[in-house]
Amino acid sequence: MTATSFTHPQRTTSDTVSIVVPDDRKRRPARLLGSRWTAFAFAAPLVAYLLVFYAFPLIRSIDLSVHDYTVRAFVQGNAEFVGLKNYIDVISSPLFGTALANTAVFVLVSLVFQYVLGLALAVFFRSNFPLAGVLRGLFLVPWLLPLIVSASTWSWMMNSDSGIINSVLTAFGGPQINWLTSPDFSLMSVIIANIWLGIPFNLVILYAGLQNIPIDLYEAASLDGAGAWRKFWSITFPLLRPVSAITLLLGLVYTLKVVDIIWIMTTGGPANSSTTLAIWSYREAFGTGQPDLSPASAVGNLLIVIALIFGFLYLRIQRREVNS
Repeated sequence: MTATSFTHPQRTTSDTVSIVVPDDRKRRPARLLGSRWTAFAFAAPLVAYLLVFYAFPLIRSIDLSVHDYTVRAFVQGNAEFVGLKNYIDVISSPLFGTALANTAVFVLVSLVFQYVLGLALAVFFRSNFPLAGVLRGLFLVPWLLPLIVSASTWSWMMNSDSGIINSVLTAFGGPQINWLTSPDFSLMSVIIANIWLGIPFNLVILYAGLQNIPIDLYEAASLDGAGAWRKFWSITFPLLRPVSAITLLLGLVYTLKVVDIIWIMTTGGPANSSTTLAIWSYREAFGTGQPDLSPASAVGNLLIVIALIFGFLYLRIQRREVNS
């Protein structure tokens, strides 16, 4: 509290009146300290979650990749430090080029078809028509099914002898294709299954983005004589660019680490024709019966680096668009 004195103009100096004015400057540090502790309390669960489920596994993965971990060394904790030897062995392996090329084809083709088909369906469902909500919900079924069910279903459909796809092809005079056992078709088979699984995700995100585009823009374009294609290329596609960017980035991260679909359908074969970096990492760690954890971690960390590169590119592009 601060005492403030003043003299009434009609009174003498001896009649000075003192008024006590509250001083908040002493209370401010306590309030700021309380606000900081409140902020820390709200942030603590998130920080703990990030440390336990992100930071620790990442540090552990790096530790595995720079040591020579066998099963015995993993249990006893006395693995030899080898530095970057595992990374050098992985990159110099004859399988690295094949796995990298398969990963690039698998990711690129999956993303293109998932995005194009998801965007087409999102534009289609934007127009109100009977049963639109029901049909939109049915398109979410592949996304809701367990991956093991989806992969097993596609394996049955693409079976060389009793699969429904070959039955339809032969019924119309087409050839019988060894979808899962031929090196020429195995990668194509898992790509088709992955596209089918990824379309609902693109549909949901892009459909939500379309709802934020004002209808007035389309009405003004109609008054100017613009057709459906002109509206799409001049209004829909440009205004949907931020949503498209994050959709493609999330799809890239997810597709890079796809294991279950490929492993159930082809196990990366035949002759490594459908082996991606994720499948290679999984096979080294769990697929041979003799876990080789260090090379598996090295391959997995390379996938993390690839995902980080594209993530930083996305942030750079977004920052450039904001500043422009």
